[in-house]
Amino acid sequence: MKRTIYCGDLRKNHAGQSVTLCGWIHSRRDHGGVVFCDLRDRTGLVQIVFHPEKADLFKRANDLGGEYVVQVAGQVAARPEGTRNPNLGTGDVEIEVESLEILNTSKPPPFEISDYSEAGEDVRLRYRFLDLRRPPLQANMIKRNRITQEIRQSLVADGFLEMETPFLTKSTPEGARDFLVPSRLHSGNFYALPQSPQLFKQILMVAGYDKYFQVARCFRDEDLRADRQPEFTQIDLEMSFVEEVDVVQVVERFVSKAFTAALGIPFPGSVPRMCYDEAMGRFGSDAPDTRYGMELSDLSEIAKTSGFKVFAGAVASGGTVRAISVPGGATFSRKDTDDLTQWANTMGAKGLAWIKWTANGAESPIAKFFKPAELNAIREKAQGKEGDITFFVADVPVVAFKVLGLLRRRMAEQQKLIPEGQWKFLWVVKFPSFEWDAETKRWNAVHHPFTAPRPEDWKLIDGALAAGKWDPAISDLSQVRARAYDLVLNGTEIGGGSIRIHSAKNQAKIFDLLQIPKETVQLQFGFLLEALEYGAPPHGGFALGLDRFVALLTGEPSIRDVIAFPKTQKGQDLMSNAPSPVSPLQLRELGIKLS
Repeated sequence: MKRTIYCGDLRKNHAGQSVTLCGWIHSRRDHGGVVFCDLRDRTGLVQIVFHPEKADLFKRANDLGGEYVVQVAGQVAARPEGTRNPNLGTGDVEIEVESLEILNTSKPPPFEISDYSEAGEDVRLRYRFLDLRRPPLQANMIKRNRITQEIRQSLVADGFLEMETPFLTKSTPEGARDFLVPSRLHSGNFYALPQSPQLFKQILMVAGYDKYFQVARCFRDEDLRADRQPEFTQIDLEMSFVEEVDVVQVVERFVSKAFTAALGIPFPGSVPRMCYDEAMGRFGSDAPDTRYGMELSDLSEIAKTSGFKVFAGAVASGGTVRAISVPGGATFSRKDTDDLTQWANTMGAKGLAWIKWTANGAESPIAKFFKPAELNAIREKAQGKEGDITFFVADVPVVAFKVLGLLRRRMAEQQKLIPEGQWKFLWVVKFPSFEWDAETKRWNAVHHPFTAPRPEDWKLIDGALAAGKWDPAISDLSQVRARAYDLVLNGTEIGGGSIRIHSAKNQAKIFDLLQIPKETVQLQFGFLLEALEYGAPPHGGFALGLDRFVALLTGEPSIRDVIAFPKTQKGQDLMSNAPSPVSPLQLRELGIKLS
């Protein structure tokens, strides 16, 4: 190694030592005939000093430009009194340079390599090799490494084997479009990049490797947003001979160690659990943020006998009336409420009613439709205080929950109701196994078709299969609860898993229930079904979204800032210019012709 120590590791106790450093010139300053430079590597930066007494060295120092790559040797010296920098880890020392070697020069970078950059994200992604030099991104990548290694060590200590599963596999329906890879050796056939290692990790359980984990790369061809990428990383694990509690305990162990390693603070403690129905009823979300209030209220009983036909009609037709009260919202202008109503419409609601609670009573266009006693009952039920505003959605439950859940988060951010420095983990359990699709007139799996229903709910499935009718009015499979569990942190789902179906017979029942033709089942899942017939043990697993977890722990709003080489929201790599056309020869070898 050319260096003897990293720049950011130098401290007062190194004073008097001779060191050799390598890095990039972060900045250069000429102060009264003495040249000062900040030398930077991934650990931080340190001040290096060139004195005019060493004429040749001093002359070369004047030629140094930003981002030049250099090797310097010299003696560590304590900075003179009054020149120390308390905001810098190395602020007590500087290097008296005795030799300088310029290892490479640099063109002027298109943006400043610093904590703050005014360059747009497209520019930063185009020059990602420079963006990754910036201290905030380097800190994120180093923290990501620390988190990953803590998780690895925790799982290995728990007896898990780190194993790999294929990237080139079979196309199977898992909720998003597959990325397809044409086969040259088998013309007209395609591999698919895995959306998750789900089938293969179940196969590993059948094969007897009772504790598997993997830092798994996953691929989904779906529309992107701040917390989605076409390729992402999850900590994937599977265990045999377990119940839900066993998986949960393993996950809490490695999450707590990673949390403490990343933030340097104790894990919040035992993670509470909440049933799916309670999460939706109280927060309008299956990944609720429990750091603040504004919980949903059910006003259906009051609304159904009121004189407000919109509310009464919604309840009479099988819908619900739900509300949230926003502290301080009575100051909202008419434009504010109109804008929120328009937003609610785009989210699927038919409207967004509101009542302001003021010193003069209830103020709202709908207040005249309610008797004073009804208004008092609404205010009490919705916990509306003077100065608050209560928003109402009257619709089918799924729409009311969705809109108010999103409105709750929006208002919390706008009204600054989210306490800083709090970390709230939560397990959400007892999810529904199936949801009815009114368009296709069929049931779909909420998680995936390999998730085991709770043992007591198999009778509902058997009853539906015996009747041969899936109509919700006859066979309400929405009552079937899954042995599934999601881990939520501050209102973001960071991972989930389930106990799997380990019986080939029961797995076939689920495929029948989902009306997947036997030919399709055999084509897409035949190898798993066959494996389940050869002594498959009970098993279950979990997958932690590493990118989301790291983004939360680093305070980044987008996972793109915790991934070394992310794609844009249009799925492009601006640095390498991918995706890009390929040559006609490559297409001919694959038997592909573009239309």
